[in-house]
Amino acid sequence: MYTEFFGLSAKPFELLPNPKFLYLSKGHRKALSYLQYGVQEHAGFTLLTGEVGSGKTTLLRDIINRISSDTTLAMIFNTRVDAQQLIGMINEDFGLLSAGKDKVQLLRDLNDFLLAECTAGRQPIIIIDEAQNLSTDALEEIRLLSNLEADNFKLMQIILVGQPELKQIISKPSLRQLRQRISISCHLNPLNREETEEYIFHRLATVGNRDCVAFLDGVFDMIYRFSGGIPRLINLLCDFLMLSAFVEETREIDVELVKDAVTELSFEELQPSALSVATELRGGTRTQGPVTMDDRLAVIEENYAKLNASRSEKEAILERLSSQGSILEYLINQQQNQFSQFEDQLKKISAQIDRLRQMVLVDGKRSGHQEALLLDTRTKNGPF
Repeated sequence: MYTEFFGLSAKPFELLPNPKFLYLSKGHRKALSYLQYGVQEHAGFTLLTGEVGSGKTTLLRDIINRISSDTTLAMIFNTRVDAQQLIGMINEDFGLLSAGKDKVQLLRDLNDFLLAECTAGRQPIIIIDEAQNLSTDALEEIRLLSNLEADNFKLMQIILVGQPELKQIISKPSLRQLRQRISISCHLNPLNREETEEYIFHRLATVGNRDCVAFLDGVFDMIYRFSGGIPRLINLLCDFLMLSAFVEETREIDVELVKDAVTELSFEELQPSALSVATELRGGTRTQGPVTMDDRLAVIEENYAKLNASRSEKEAILERLSSQGSILEYLINQQQNQFSQFEDQLKKISAQIDRLRQMVLVDGKRSGHQEALLLDTRTKNGPF
């Protein structure tokens, strides 16, 4: 809606994990290097963790785009499953049939497939996102999958991606064998104050113009304070700010505009050093207890969705009014055209009347002159 106003090719702060918007902060660059190294060196297990909305999925999609054609990839996003369901999902993503098969058959099919891929010179990789939702049994099953190996190399590579609590889960004594097999581990930290500013300008530049809007003094400090440097929260807040600036027909964003957006979205101030707080807004009431970033995002995104729904409804009304206005304008133009044609006809008729009047006047003068001549002749000659 506001892209034309600011001269942008697309919305700069979409929530979709689009790798073209990837901003490589110091932490993201380090994580990307680790992931690339793990893929190139055929590391058995790679672990990537980060807060909700820190950019893990965007980073993954960038890695996927960089993967060579001799790689076979399976990506798992639904992790609220048991161990057998997880193996079935991996097989299906590799293109294997899993319906009606038990765990033994699934593992046999997977082993045969991996052997065939490696023989053909292809590298199988399994990426499991939201891995913190996996049960202990499912994580142990993943560890056992790493036992599928040839004489001198691993048949596949596994990348586990999840929130910070995934590290706590893996640190359990029952999963120590899995922990010992993780050769590469990296964590995505939130952006700092300077990176937050650079991130915003980077996204604006990606869609055409980093200077399409001016951020006045104090704005970046406030955005950082309320987002905690979490990219998804920055996107939520900045998208709303761009819309607010568009509605007010201004190309400047000031502190007051940020305060209004924070109020509308029910943001609460985040401390980058402590991303959980003692209280949280839940259904209009305060609930005591620790709150995760997932909880906070759920509240903010719910408000964002409601505001978007309201925005869409208002846009639909405006479109209907605009359509009706266009029809009314067309009818008025038609009437004006008809009036113009009528006026032209009146002018033509008026001109004809004027010509007729002139002809009558001329004829009248001629008749008077002829009568005068006749009378003068009779006077001179006398009566008959």
